Amino acid sequence: MSKVLVSGLLNYETTARIRGFPVEYYPIDYDFFGVNSSLSGVAFNIAKAMTVLGNDVSLASLVGNDLVADMFYAELKRLGIETGHVVRKLKDTPASVVLYDESGRRQIYCDLKDIQETAYDFSGNMLDDADAVVACNINFSRPLLDMAKKRNKLIATDVHVLSNPDDDYNRDFMRYADILFLSDEGISWDKKDFLRALGDRYHNQVIVLGMGAKGAMLYMPHQNVIVEQPACHVDNVKNTVGAGDALFSAYLHYHLSGLTPVEALRRAQMFASLKIRSHGAADGFVTPDEIEKNIH
Repeated sequence: MSKVLVSGLLNYETTARIRGFPVEYYPIDYDFFGVNSSLSGVAFNIAKAMTVLGNDVSLASLVGNDLVADMFYAELKRLGIETGHVVRKLKDTPASVVLYDESGRRQIYCDLKDIQETAYDFSGNMLDDADAVVACNINFSRPLLDMAKKRNKLIATDVHVLSNPDDDYNRDFMRYADILFLSDEGISWDKKDFLRALGDRYHNQVIVLGMGAKGAMLYMPHQNVIVEQPACHVDNVKNTVGAGDALFSAYLHYHLSGLTPVEALRRAQMFASLKIRSHGAADGFVTPDEIEKNIH
């Protein structure tokens, strides 16, 4: 069992299934069971996924003094995730609305409230037993990067949609990350060249590019090796929201378990594929035994 500190966003998420993009105007649509609300946020999704996979997770985040925060505390306690570092410091807990269609395309409206202007007081002992630190790319996680690096902790982060290797907002997260994840959605030039540009700048151990239904691309800069992995296709797909968080979580789990990057990514893709048979971003996570049953 690995011990992992996750620092990042908690938010209340509502997903709404739509007929397609662009969205045409009509005053009301009755789509039974097409609208769902759940506890979510990148840090929550990762913390829950890694707990289901068998890790000991500690979560650092900021919430408001509201009913949604009470719901998070109750659910984290039920999951066995430590809540002592989840601090009521915001005016309100962040929230999001996700529109998605049957093809898997999505449009996200994220209301971060005052989280980007609010600092988190990280104490040194939070890192004492951690085998890895997940620093989600939210402003309050920035001080954690240098703290973790000075203690020689493995740092993993997902910068999500990125269009420029020199992206100012994400530069610190990319520079400190041993394991770096991102999506291909914002990349307009050759993907392999983009990965090499990241590796040249930030010298990460591993970079993984999630490409949705097209699979994933794994780059190991120190070996100058790029591996393309096809997606694992499953039936009964309901919603692809949260698939990237699932891929990231499972990869880190298997990396910490000692698997090679290729084998870790292979299992992470199966974990993410099985997850999207559920609606919510933090729903549908399966155990390692279930992954092994489905690996071919």
